[in-house]
Amino acid sequence: MSVEIAIVVPLYNEADNVGPLVEELLRIFAAETRSWELLLVDDGSSDATWERVCQAAAGDPRVRGLRHRQNRGQSAAVWTGLTGTDASHLCTLDGDLQNDPAELPRMLALLGADLDFVCGHRVARQDSWLRKVSSRVARWARKAALGYDFADTGCALRAFKRSALAGVFQFNGLHRFLPILVAGNGSRCREVPVNHRPRVAGVSKYGVWNRMGRGLFDLLGVAWYQRRRIAPVDLDRTA
Repeated sequence: MSVEIAIVVPLYNEADNVGPLVEELLRIFAAETRSWELLLVDDGSSDATWERVCQAAAGDPRVRGLRHRQNRGQSAAVWTGLTGTDASHLCTLDGDLQNDPAELPRMLALLGADLDFVCGHRVARQDSWLRKVSSRVARWARKAALGYDFADTGCALRAFKRSALAGVFQFNGLHRFLPILVAGNGSRCREVPVNHRPRVAGVSKYGVWNRMGRGLFDLLGVAWYQRRRIAPVDLDRTA
């Protein structure tokens, strides 16, 4: 049966975070009157993440799990979740508990006739100075190459209408550029400040190269696509 809201969470070796994250989301969305589901996507973890996902799914029918048999990366896991549901409204967040799930109801409430996509901006990031510096460099490069000045495209906290994904395609790096691709198809976007928490379990999967280095490399491809992209067309029709 179709649901109205789907919350997509990519996971890779986050066994200790699955249970607390599920409990938190179930509590936060307990008052939600629309139908919703939590879609946990295990990206080929080598620890007990999948076992914890299965336990969570067995404990509540609103929780579903999908598993990549091989590790394919965060973008692939996000895409698997987005295409694994037909919900009209979608949310994403990371599975490391640094993103605060309590922000999602507020972000969903902003969606309406004049807004299609809401993304978070971690104004008080609980990260190392090196990660903060790499994010500033990436922001400067994105603005220079793409003409969009989203402060924090690396924040996974997002809420959006499915219609905002029109024309968006799957590629390795999608999760970093989703706000820019969505804005490029004419969707109305807003960045809002969100809470960011320190990591309490597990380890980060990103270093300087696979965060800033790969992001700058991907930027070249996205810049080419944005220049060649066919803009939305207004049509007149015969009766």
